[in-house]
Amino acid sequence: MALKHEPTAPYHSAQDALRVLETVARHTTGITDAELARHTALNPERLTSLLRMLRREGYVEQVTDGAYVTGEALTRLGSAQDREEALREKLQRTLDRLRDSVGAAVYISRYVDGEVKVTQYADSPDTPAVNEWVDFRVSAHATAVGKSLLTQLDHNGRRDHLSRHKMARLTSRTITSDKLLLSRLEAQPATVPVLDLQEYAVGTVCAAVPITAGSSVGCLALSLPVEHAHRLRQAADALNRNAAPVLLSLAI
Repeated sequence: MALKHEPTAPYHSAQDALRVLETVARHTTGITDAELARHTALNPERLTSLLRMLRREGYVEQVTDGAYVTGEALTRLGSAQDREEALREKLQRTLDRLRDSVGAAVYISRYVDGEVKVTQYADSPDTPAVNEWVDFRVSAHATAVGKSLLTQLDHNGRRDHLSRHKMARLTSRTITSDKLLLSRLEAQPATVPVLDLQEYAVGTVCAAVPITAGSSVGCLALSLPVEHAHRLRQAADALNRNAAPVLLSLAI
């Protein structure tokens, strides 16, 4: 399976954050922001924003003299012994915070062994998760999650997926023509959230943004009751802006 790689803003932010983290890790006694700017060649405003995010996520800490050292979250993720559990906990905390900041249920989904898989999500009584009334694995054509993952595959990868999963009509808005769906997926810019406007379930709208790390295809998504559809694009843009911490966790 070949991938279409069109780096998004969160991808670039995660890459820059990794450069900062690697530099901090090399300076075990601490490094100042001025030294970090010199080593990473990042402009001060960009570096300040990244350091704020890295501190919030627990990847770096500031010691008494103002220098930066590696934080506890980085230490835990760097440990082979409990990395999987640490990553799951870290991602869940990030999802919980995203849910509260965008005011919607949020999801991480991956394309694993040719199938759509929602790996983690965060919801609440005020931000309910989508009712999975049709298995997400067979409804990629109708969901924001599925369409976002499919956009990250090449043409043959998409055709292979659709050949294995019949495009059933789930609502009156569901696309059931593979030709129409493939043309829309081809035209979808990587930097624009993919939307599901009641295509999977009547009463629910969704949006998804790519979080591809290396050869792994993934996306970050949100869902809203249709009465909050007027907030969808704003929430999707906020989700996109805040995708970097998720990408960073997956990349470490």
